[in-house]
Formats: sequence, structure tokens, C-alpha cells
Amino acid sequence: MCLAIPGQVAEIVDPATHIAKVDVGGVKRNVNIGLLVEEPGGIDVGDWVLIHVGFALSKVDEAEAAATLSLLRGMGEAFEDELEQLKASDIG
Repeated sequence: MCLAIPGQVAEIVDPATHIAKVDVGGVKRNVNIGLLVEEPGGIDVGDWVLIHVGFALSKVDEAEAAATLSLLRGMGEAFEDELEQLKASDIG
């Protein structure tokens, strides 16, 4: 099962290539935010995004992120598998 999981932008690593460091449940990984640079207000440190296969797909508010994380944690193994895949990934 593939999930889009919420993460919080911790740092904009490289604005030119749209790479940000995002924290997902304590796991910090580089994620491509290029799909969201045209979002109203852009993407900045502290914003919440939904991530799938190394790309931020959409910007969400903190309440939606918290609700989604709670639901995903309730899924147990599928969420843990997704976190393990995130730990193993690394985008330059």
C-alpha cells in the first residue's frame, strides 16, 4: 500500500532545485517541493505537506496533518512500512 503522509518543512535546503528537509514522525528527509512552488503563499519552514515517493504533493494545514497522522497511526503496519520506506529514501 502506498500512502501520502504528512510532514512538516524543517528547512529549505536548496531553493533552486526545490529541495526541502521535511520531518515525518521524527524522520527527516529531503523532499522535492517543486510541485508546490506555485501554491498561494508558497512553501516555507513550518508548513505541512503531504509526501509520497519523495515529492510533496499538496500543502495542508496543521489540523488536517494531525488528523491524517492520527488516522495513519491507527492503520498500524501500513504506516510503519511507509515510515521505513521514508527512512531508506534520500533525495540529494
